[in-house]
Amino acid sequence: MFEIPLFPLHTVLFPGMPLTLHIFEERYKQMIQLCLRQHMPFGVVLIRRGPEVGGGAEPHAIGCTARVTHVQPLEDGRMNLLAVGQDRMRIVELKHDKPYPAGLVELWPLAAAGAGQLAAASEQLRPLVLRYLHILGSAGQIDLKAVRLPDDPQAFAFLAASLLQIPPEKKQTLLHHQDTPQLCAALHALYREELSVLKALLRPQEDGGQAGPFSLN
Repeated sequence: MFEIPLFPLHTVLFPGMPLTLHIFEERYKQMIQLCLRQHMPFGVVLIRRGPEVGGGAEPHAIGCTARVTHVQPLEDGRMNLLAVGQDRMRIVELKHDKPYPAGLVELWPLAAAGAGQLAAASEQLRPLVLRYLHILGSAGQIDLKAVRLPDDPQAFAFLAASLLQIPPEKKQTLLHHQDTPQLCAALHALYREELSVLKALLRPQEDGGQAGPFSLN
């Protein structure tokens, strides 16, 4: 276990995924400066209750560590930064002795699974993700050229989880699975559900009616 600063947000971060932040609160200016000086990560956790700005937010226990990769300094100590998710983590104890949120955490990696099981779970999910991306890309909601689906099953599962356009609370549940096959199974169900919704939205246009919010053209 180790102590790190925490950044409660209304978003869910997965390992390997990018996160852009605009830092303007004094407590987070101090936090990021500490992380930069000591080359340490911070934890990103979804807010369970409370505001994102001003303090007092209660976070979920499961989150993801993040490391700053690029910083753009601005006036008054503000900054834009790019961070990348690293490892799943679990908060053991919240700390309240610093200007910024902090916690005693432990890393919580996905449990090991057999190579055959990993490959099968990943390959069953992949066609659904491709279909979903095709629809979002055709609707101008995502740049398909910027998305490359990795071959590694775990990296692919985390990317698939990040790409889903679902509420943060629903996405948070994906961080709680024990191993990659479990995560892929949950994603498979969610992608089928989301594709059914998109198909229903597209049907009026495909039948010659009024165009909906998504278009395949």
